[in-house]
Amino acid sequence: MSWVAVCAGLMAAALGCCSGSAAYAQQPVGDTASKARAPDGRYIAWREHIIDERADDGQPLSGGDGLAMADLDLDGQQDIVSVHESDVRYDGAPDGFVRIAFRTGDPDRWVNVTLASGTEAGAPEDVSLGDLNGDGYPDVLVAAELAHLIYFENPGKGARTQPWRRLIVPGTKGRGSFIRVFMADYDGDGRLEASAANKVEQNPTPKTPSGPISVFKVVGPPLEGASWREVELGTYGVPQNAMPVDIDADGDIDIVGGARVGPRLIIFRNERGRFTPIEMQSEGGKPGGFNLAFHDFNADGRLDIVAEHSRRRLGWYAQPQTLGGVWHFNPIGAFEPDFITGIALADIDGDGDMDAISGGYSDMPRDRDGDLPVTAAMGRLTWFENPGVATGKWLQHDISRRRRGMFDAFVARDIDGDGDMDFVGTRGNSEPYDGVYWLEQVRSTVPLPAFTRGRPSDSAEFPLP
Repeated sequence: MSWVAVCAGLMAAALGCCSGSAAYAQQPVGDTASKARAPDGRYIAWREHIIDERADDGQPLSGGDGLAMADLDLDGQQDIVSVHESDVRYDGAPDGFVRIAFRTGDPDRWVNVTLASGTEAGAPEDVSLGDLNGDGYPDVLVAAELAHLIYFENPGKGARTQPWRRLIVPGTKGRGSFIRVFMADYDGDGRLEASAANKVEQNPTPKTPSGPISVFKVVGPPLEGASWREVELGTYGVPQNAMPVDIDADGDIDIVGGARVGPRLIIFRNERGRFTPIEMQSEGGKPGGFNLAFHDFNADGRLDIVAEHSRRRLGWYAQPQTLGGVWHFNPIGAFEPDFITGIALADIDGDGDMDAISGGYSDMPRDRDGDLPVTAAMGRLTWFENPGVATGKWLQHDISRRRRGMFDAFVARDIDGDGDMDFVGTRGNSEPYDGVYWLEQVRSTVPLPAFTRGRPSDSAEFPLP
């Protein structure tokens, strides 16, 4: 028997491959020695640390989606608010968890509490943090797919132990399926408003009726229902984003909306608190709008947009001289055969330019490792190294590729304070391995395996096809 055949057989056994899966001689992605290097020549690898994976009642968190970070109790440390929709399949049951991980002085010890669960959580998909009532403490606003916006008022110094008062925003309860929510001062009055996308159904199809992208203005105490006023900016086929950004650099906050049907991006230009919709015209690809990031890659003074297209490609769209002009697509990297979900930008290697990290969405059963081939979509983590001239060829560094996982959201932070960039993220689609984690960037003088997992057992790691 040849050495290649022996290796293939050993790999198949190690991965638990069976009749539906081929045997592969390549190493699993996470076990492959990292080739990424920092400017000082050290190699870059990643170590996973688990922050939160089990709710107070002992039930494992599942369906990890959005997360956000802020210092909730003003103790000088950034805390994490995460949402978990709790579905291993879309059953229409309005349950889930909103969780807070309060940071301690140890990056591997967090105080985890449940902010909401069950019906009021209602399959939560996204979360935004901001001081909505003006008391100096960040409040929490959650978008639930089943189906409302819910506001949680920070009690202040007792945020870890005292109850958070809450309000389901009137006019949103039982109305569609809210998937994204953000807070920003859109009208320049010094108070935050909210923007949100409502995709109408938890599991929509192209025939689903159009849903709104809206701004919610708060004119009084946020815990009083009469204080909330909704202004619809437009209706679209499966809207899925409403991100605040000063896209035209005129000093006020615009909104970039995404819609799945198309797919399409809509830029809502802010003109003294009134929004004018502008359809984004793109060349070289159709941008998906579920997750977006912004940076001026070509140094022309205009923000460009990072997005996926065709679900498996990542790139940046160069902003033209006018917002209504043609945005040209510049490739960053490919994700085949996996689906892109999460996107974040950071200077990962410390060379002074902006790199990108992305997470993949598996096409497996959400509660077990299915017997699908290596060519099926799997849960994946990858970062892309900026070549210095962003129109050039980016270097792709795969971190991990597991049978199951949806890596939906990332926040770039130096969690361990060692001077390099780490990431906090959520994981879904892989019960009981879902939850909140942080990826430690590890630098070494010799190559290390690209990924070291944080759990003693996990969904099987696989090679690329």
